[in-house]
Amino acid sequence: MNPVLARTLRSLQRNILAGVITIGPLFVTWLIFSFLLGALAKAGLPAVELFAALFPGEWVNQPWLQYLLAVLLTLVVLYVVGRLTSQVIGRQALALFEGALERLPFVAKVYGSVRQLIDTMMAKKETSQRVVLIDFPIQGQKSIGFLTRTMVDSTTGQLLAAVLLPNAINPTSALLQILPIERVTETDLNMEQAMSMLMTGGAVGPDAVLFNRPEITVIEIETEASESTGV
Repeated sequence: MNPVLARTLRSLQRNILAGVITIGPLFVTWLIFSFLLGALAKAGLPAVELFAALFPGEWVNQPWLQYLLAVLLTLVVLYVVGRLTSQVIGRQALALFEGALERLPFVAKVYGSVRQLIDTMMAKKETSQRVVLIDFPIQGQKSIGFLTRTMVDSTTGQLLAAVLLPNAINPTSALLQILPIERVTETDLNMEQAMSMLMTGGAVGPDAVLFNRPEITVIEIETEASESTGV
């Protein structure tokens, strides 16, 4: 190959790779925000379209304006709901609403599972939920997971751990593994660090991690469980 052409191709390759590295994080950030804004706009758009139908006018029928109003309306509704549920009356109303949902067989299962998952993901570090490593998919290859709870084998009395294993890049999809607590290795990662590693495929994360730290002991988990239940 012609030396000049070879140098030109290598230069193009380096520059294109540098552009991908520069634009990649911005592109991923834009995709995430586009998805969130799209979801907010989709939730508030019916109310905005109803307002446009009741009060016809050229200005309110502009697509970009309807999109903006839908996002703002959804944010206002979320803020109001959050403020109400933080008050005593709001908490009581939410409890009544959840009690009504519990009477609906299928809805109760879905709502309860989603609510528990969100509460677990938003839990603080001092709770029993933590970032751990387990051998998956094969021995010696560890995956990041979230220890969500512990349980006991009804046959042998062995302490078991429920570990949620989110998929990298797309952590909304995950596997739930139930395994002996002795096979769970605790890390020094917090929730934010773990989610950053998952979202970026490991590109963003700490420079060191407790990979070979001794496994979580049964006594430690049982002590935390007793403290959380007040026993």
